[in-house]
Amino acid sequence: MENPPVIALDAMGGDKGPEVVIPGAELALVRHPDITFTLVGDKAQIAPLLERHPRLGEKARVVHTDVAVPMDAKPSQALRQGRRVSSMWLALEAVRDGEADVMISAGNTGALMAMAKFCLKTMPGIDRPAIAAIWPTISSECVVLDVGANVGATADLLIDFALMGAEMARGLFGLERPRVKLLNIGVEEVKGLEEVRKAHAWLREQDLPFRYEGFMEGDQIGHDGADVVVTEGFSGNIALKTAEGTAKQIAEYLRAAINRSAMSRLGGFLAQDAFRALKEKMDPRRNNGGLFLGLNGLVIKSHGGTDATGFASAIDLGYDMCRTDLIERIRKDLAALTGTLTGESESATGRRIAGMG
Repeated sequence: MENPPVIALDAMGGDKGPEVVIPGAELALVRHPDITFTLVGDKAQIAPLLERHPRLGEKARVVHTDVAVPMDAKPSQALRQGRRVSSMWLALEAVRDGEADVMISAGNTGALMAMAKFCLKTMPGIDRPAIAAIWPTISSECVVLDVGANVGATADLLIDFALMGAEMARGLFGLERPRVKLLNIGVEEVKGLEEVRKAHAWLREQDLPFRYEGFMEGDQIGHDGADVVVTEGFSGNIALKTAEGTAKQIAEYLRAAINRSAMSRLGGFLAQDAFRALKEKMDPRRNNGGLFLGLNGLVIKSHGGTDATGFASAIDLGYDMCRTDLIERIRKDLAALTGTLTGESESATGRRIAGMG
């Protein structure tokens, strides 16, 4: 992308709406001064906050609506009642109409996915979008998808996820051929669900723009074993929430151990730099933001309960994805894969596994 990125923010999304979105945008602007923002929401709530952040006010325009999608709304209800009038929809519309390069919301996940699919549509060759998250590892990071969009997945969907996740890792981490693995209950080929084993059998036989390296168990996600970990949304979401909970549990253990005695408090004081580095590494706000892959546009879901620091991280992800031309690269990969398998430009979904022989 040659022009400075324009980022549309659903200013009313999340638990605290503009009170988090506006200062989060200000933090991101410090790191990326070339960003311009479209803030979609209630001007009466946004304007006083922008007065406190004049630098952001100079780089943002406000699109007014006083309609926000409730955090507990059902997707069908949100789509029916919030289409064309809500802050979430209008921010998506900005991406669809070419007025913004990426849309970010901390709002209702199900509503955001439903609206994004309706507004932006899925790419040719993609049946269902996936949510991709950045996962910290011992020495770097990896992409994990799907972390919640799809409960259950066919082999074809897992193949789509592998291709899209590899392109995301290539652009985000600067890798020529990312290492891709399927999450499974064991590394042996006879283990796991039938659809996972089908996807594995297909992937290992193809000449792909990434390195497929087989199965991975859950305890290896954080150990630099892969650049992309592919799974379906049910297990992916459980893995993500379990990791977040474990990080908080370890932090509580450390806090209790340090405060156990005067000597342990002294040891904690002497090791405070190490504990500070550990806290930063384990802070979920550093990797806040899930990218919806498979749509004709960039959409990022921020955690609804995050603070300004976490929301700024979601904007950072959007900025990086704008710079990599991710959508166009995925389209090219899908076209090449489909053409190889079918000799046609239309979707190959449903025919990949059947065509193995």
